[in-house]
Amino acid sequence: MRVGIPLTLLLAAGVVAAGLTDCGGGSAPAPPQPPSGPRPTPSAQTDVTTYHDDAARTGTNPSESVLTPATVNSSSFGLLRVLAVDGKVDAQPLYLSHLSIAGATHDVVFVATEHDSLYAFDAQTGTVLWQISLLGSGETPSDDHGCGQISPEIGVTSTPVIDRSAGPHGAIFAVAMSKDSSSDYHQRLHALDITTGAELFHGPATINPTYSSAAGGRKTFSAGQYAERAGLLLVNQTLYTGWTSHCDAQPYSGWIIGFSESTLAQTAVFNVAADSNGGPSIWMSGGGLAADSAGNIYFITANGQFETTPDSNGLPQYGDYGNSILKLATAGGGLAVADYFAPSNEVAESAADEDLGSGGAMLLPDMADAGGVVRHLMVGAGKDGNIYVINRENMGKFRSSANADWQELDGALPGGIWATPAYFNGTVYYGPVGGPLEAFTVAGAKLSSQPASATSTTFEYPGTAPAVSANGTSNGIVWAVENRNPAVLHAYDALDLTHELYNSNQAAGGRDNFGAGNKFITPVIADGMVFVGTESGVAVFGIL
Repeated sequence: MRVGIPLTLLLAAGVVAAGLTDCGGGSAPAPPQPPSGPRPTPSAQTDVTTYHDDAARTGTNPSESVLTPATVNSSSFGLLRVLAVDGKVDAQPLYLSHLSIAGATHDVVFVATEHDSLYAFDAQTGTVLWQISLLGSGETPSDDHGCGQISPEIGVTSTPVIDRSAGPHGAIFAVAMSKDSSSDYHQRLHALDITTGAELFHGPATINPTYSSAAGGRKTFSAGQYAERAGLLLVNQTLYTGWTSHCDAQPYSGWIIGFSESTLAQTAVFNVAADSNGGPSIWMSGGGLAADSAGNIYFITANGQFETTPDSNGLPQYGDYGNSILKLATAGGGLAVADYFAPSNEVAESAADEDLGSGGAMLLPDMADAGGVVRHLMVGAGKDGNIYVINRENMGKFRSSANADWQELDGALPGGIWATPAYFNGTVYYGPVGGPLEAFTVAGAKLSSQPASATSTTFEYPGTAPAVSANGTSNGIVWAVENRNPAVLHAYDALDLTHELYNSNQAAGGRDNFGAGNKFITPVIADGMVFVGTESGVAVFGIL
């Protein structure tokens, strides 16, 4: 896979890095002054409580009425402010509208940092409502373990998740990594009150599972050996986390660990390579674990051990799932493989470090095939540049002769994928490395063999993770961030990606520049605003 502290706490605003990795130099522009005059009022308020907007990870907000193809242009739309924080923002910001805090109503954006802080900002004014450190006494954020993937420090990397109904006022759940004065590492699950930042449910909970396989393999989780990178999933009152290694530092393997939402007690654990010391892991470039309406969990693993000889159920005989797309059943509160898909060249791709799990999983809405049969599908893509469309009811498992997936577009994404796609109104949007953002239309439960449209801009590493805003099925806009210095926010007509509505380099004098880019960043769109995580804060765009 190489690839509570009170408001008086000072907010650090220095930029750490620039370019393709998390190391280097650069500086952020001075935040612009808030615009004067009334701002447009959205017709409906929006909550963004999880990575890519929903458990299917479609990346679409269908309730946006302020931002339309007519209003998003460099004359009327641009950078409003930059929310300064104390570390890199690798987790996607989250957003709640009309949240009551200390007797006043706020639209709130929640920001987690690699310095182990969690912030609640008033999205309209930029005021810090609360800030909390997730570090224990005498602790610091983790060092980067000599791995540039998450650097120079590791705190909160994965996107948290919010439940407005949990606890007395609602809760935000996050995983934080830290290091103590004895150089011991810690991974903890926190549940914080969304109005105050106070710890809930007797948290935080220490994460330290063990796992025994049916073949007799036994794994013990080591906090320093892993990073929690995939976005958290909340389904049926259970929180699920997914774990990866630091670069390819062995021993490691991928974990899925479940926790009770109300007590933070561990409820379930699954290891994707219980009998291997060299992977695979679960990272998906920060994409979230996905779930269907029945509570089944879907994700993609990185390169690693895999058995081409199946057991009597068609599963790898020793339970090692390298370069696979997995479906885990959660019935009865446990975690068990219900089905999987692995490409026929899995062994060769794993040996070549061609992670299938460099990209995130996305579930498609129900759709009828050419014969009128309703299909339940998902898509995944990774470093090999292929798009795999998988039937979630019969994923195909492993065949050495030919893949048994629902549809496969070989070479459709030549640079490979380090991102999660987006879906809107019959179209799948992918942003490969070194290529344009592309739109694949869906008909008869099949993707078009060629993109229906593509941007003129190409996106260097890591490509781009698109997000979509729309008002129902109209006024669709595809948003994408270009990882450069300065970074660039783009907006495209969802019906035709050759039609660029706006980018943050268009306004004169660098008006909308917001500092160096950050990898694996997905824009968040809500109530007429767009939020973009950076190396030193969150840029907020909207109607000027």
